[in-house]
Amino acid sequence: MPVSEYLGALAVELGRVAANGDRSKLSTLYFGGGTPSKLGPDGVAQMVAVVRSRFELGEDAEVTLEANPEDVTPEAAWAWREAGVNRLSIGIQSFDDSVLEWMHRTHSADKGAHAVKVARAADISNVSIDLIFSVPDKLNRSWRLDLERALELEPEHLSLYGLTVEKGTPLGRWEASGEVTAGAEDGYAEQFLLAHDMMLGAGFDHYEVSNFARAGLNSRHNSAYWTGAPYIGAGPSAHSFNGETRSWNVAPYADWQKRLYAGKDVVEESENLTDRNRQAEDVYLGLRTTAGYKASSRELDIARHWVDPGWAHIENGTVRLTAEGWLRLDSLAAGLTGE
Repeated sequence: MPVSEYLGALAVELGRVAANGDRSKLSTLYFGGGTPSKLGPDGVAQMVAVVRSRFELGEDAEVTLEANPEDVTPEAAWAWREAGVNRLSIGIQSFDDSVLEWMHRTHSADKGAHAVKVARAADISNVSIDLIFSVPDKLNRSWRLDLERALELEPEHLSLYGLTVEKGTPLGRWEASGEVTAGAEDGYAEQFLLAHDMMLGAGFDHYEVSNFARAGLNSRHNSAYWTGAPYIGAGPSAHSFNGETRSWNVAPYADWQKRLYAGKDVVEESENLTDRNRQAEDVYLGLRTTAGYKASSRELDIARHWVDPGWAHIENGTVRLTAEGWLRLDSLAAGLTGE
């Protein structure tokens, strides 16, 4: 995919959005959902410029770029910083080379650490690291060591995700054939709780089920999702929400581009949120953050049963899950919504 070709199509879509009257000042800008760092130094700068030409960006806006470690070169990092990127989310995934090889990642553990240092040298002061836990037991990966190496790099933010096996993916096929076995459920819980304890001990706030941050450095962009704020998405598979309707674009790049240049709608499907949908989302999104969920009297009667087992705290009618509660997030949320 030529960079200029992609940016041209992106400009067309954003031009449509702006022409429809949605030119709100942006408080956050997030380039992700794929490998935007593959656009290179100039490509990312041009992508930021495309957005700026159609929308006003707040002076203190959070501008995040997701990056692969191998793409974080001194030239690229400086160009991104000059373009306005002030937050870098680096997909390191692990500091164990055997795990990276198993995941078919092209960077090494040392390259992951080096990427953080390159970002620092380019004056990008807000760096987030992504790590994966609960990998197959046969890899003999030390999760504690991965966390320790991450902390040594002194990031402002960490996102920690448990490995999931989905049908139809290479990992799903490997598991079905018996080539790999996903980490055991008790191992998942043990690693999640270890991360919670170590991050809190290092001064991080576990502000959302998968996210940790230094004081005042929560991801403003992702936090907006969890409060139900409207957002605009552009590009293949991008999702948007205007406060009432959620929509998502077609996924294939060629189809997305073809529709744009033919003057056709790139939205594949949309849904209007019902009152029941909103209630269920309010419960789930509230429970997944430390802000918690402001519960009704009926819901409080249910949630009180979670306090003694150590799954939740209740204060002034607000239910906040503990780390142990977050391990049961789906079932607890369903308990309040009756689904």
